[in-house]
Amino acid sequence: MIQMMITPLILGLGTQELLLIAFIFLLLFGAKKIPELMKGLGKGVKSFKEGMDGKVDDDHDAAKRIEAVEKDPKESGTAS
Repeated sequence: MIQMMITPLILGLGTQELLLIAFIFLLLFGAKKIPELMKGLGKGVKSFKEGMDGKVDDDHDAAKRIEAVEKDPKESGTAS
């Protein structure tokens, strides 16, 4: 009972299933190729996070511009 609580469950997969998937992954790609794949995956995740941070920064800058226009629309050059 305690062993079941300790075993990590990822998407409903137990330890045996995860080991089987890792073994098949090793057979398909080989021991030399896996570090390269993980490095590429890490770079992709890092790039995604940087992109999300940039999007947040862009949204913040856009909010500042909108506030400036609302305060004084004549300075923005888009006065109607």
